[in-house]
Amino acid sequence: MSDGRLFGLLAAAVAGVCSAVLSSAAVSADERPNVLMIVVDDMNDWVGCLQGHPDVQTPHIDRLAARGVLFANAHAAAPVCNPSRVAALTGRRPSSTGIYGNDAVWHTVLGDVPSIPAVFRGAGYHTLGGGKVHHHTPGFNRRTDWDGYFDQVFDSHYQQQLSRGELQGKFSWPSGFPLNGLPEVRSLQKPPQNPVEFDWGPFDVVDEELGDGQMVEWAVKFLQSPREPFFLAAGIYRPHLPFYAPRKYFEMYDRDRLSLPVCPADDLRDLPAAGLRMARDRGGDYELVQQAGRQRELVQAYLASISYADALVGRLLQALDATDAGRRTLIVFWSDHGWHLGEKQHLHKFTLWERSTRVPLIVAGAGVPGQGLRCPAPVSLVDLLPTLCELSGPGLAAVPNGIDGQSFAAQVREPAMPRERPAVTTHGVGNHAVRSARWRYICYADGGAELYDHAVDPHEWANLADRPEFATVISEHARWLPQTNAAPLRVKKQKGQE
Repeated sequence: MSDGRLFGLLAAAVAGVCSAVLSSAAVSADERPNVLMIVVDDMNDWVGCLQGHPDVQTPHIDRLAARGVLFANAHAAAPVCNPSRVAALTGRRPSSTGIYGNDAVWHTVLGDVPSIPAVFRGAGYHTLGGGKVHHHTPGFNRRTDWDGYFDQVFDSHYQQQLSRGELQGKFSWPSGFPLNGLPEVRSLQKPPQNPVEFDWGPFDVVDEELGDGQMVEWAVKFLQSPREPFFLAAGIYRPHLPFYAPRKYFEMYDRDRLSLPVCPADDLRDLPAAGLRMARDRGGDYELVQQAGRQRELVQAYLASISYADALVGRLLQALDATDAGRRTLIVFWSDHGWHLGEKQHLHKFTLWERSTRVPLIVAGAGVPGQGLRCPAPVSLVDLLPTLCELSGPGLAAVPNGIDGQSFAAQVREPAMPRERPAVTTHGVGNHAVRSARWRYICYADGGAELYDHAVDPHEWANLADRPEFATVISEHARWLPQTNAAPLRVKKQKGQE
């Protein structure tokens, strides 16, 4: 064989290998899953698939769970909107970032730390967001993470003005508000702690007229003719206060027949001082509702807001399923934290107990092998970033360095697979809850502690921390406490909403 012929054969072989490699890369790029991330606000485990409330009606969220994997032991990294969302979207805990509350505009203090949409945009995805994905007050949404964004629309002109900081020092309720008619709310006195949000009641509108409905219709329009691969984040504000929803969702619940949370009068008897302070932080709000005889009405409004959010989730899924892109789309659904409606004599978030930390988390769609499966292993929202990167395909979205999150993609593929690492929730400097498969251990900065056995005490009524027979359980959980507790970072924010 001549040298020229040999060279030609070798060149052809090399070209064939290169072509195969390029073809393989192209196929990999073409097969990247789209991502639809649906985020709801202040939704605790009162969803049908989690059996958190016997009366709740969430058929669309339940159907989504039936399509994929429900993480039944999922928890927020913080029981406050801003630090929870920063942790979920950057993979960094509050104890690492110093963002513990709603007063730090995350990207002005963390600089160019990558977020989930930024990572996917860097990987070549078309990134779109709408509504409340980051914290909802002005300046918290880093625009460079997105190719397009639908700004949040609130449900009344007064809320819209509050969100923009236009009513500082001169707010008064417009005609017809507050809908709940509470004199204390009308006169803007405390309690409630934040009267401008402490309202609830039905609106005589259709779904699409409220702010969340407008955002969802915007997302539906994109899904009808999507640009792929896409990362679409739909941030639904409900069931955040004020609990406004179309009237039909209030009418789904018979107020007089609703099951109310069981709230023992002596539930605070065995709490350490720091736990008592957390419970009493919004205890006045709960006492106000109780004294006014309005707890049933408030529970109805919260459930109505959940069902309205559920209907919007259904609208998004319907639009996704109607397009060919639907079969190529990974869906992740989560809430930023839970919500108390009287448990621990508390009305709000801002605690380290189950009611405040446990959230619905569902992964379904492209690349999820199982349907209708339930994962009992503890996971944290701080784990979302590495999980989505892994599920998007090897090398297609690289996991950033320096994160605290740990992928739970293995549990997406095999939900029964155990997970040693527990979920950690932080509220304020040095206050942490460690939630394993069976136990909740809370350690406060002042040394106070709580321990609850969820196998026999799902309501967390019996604090076992002082009993010597549980010392080993406590030490096993204490080793998962964050080793650093960053000092709080503070940047002035707009006032008026939480």
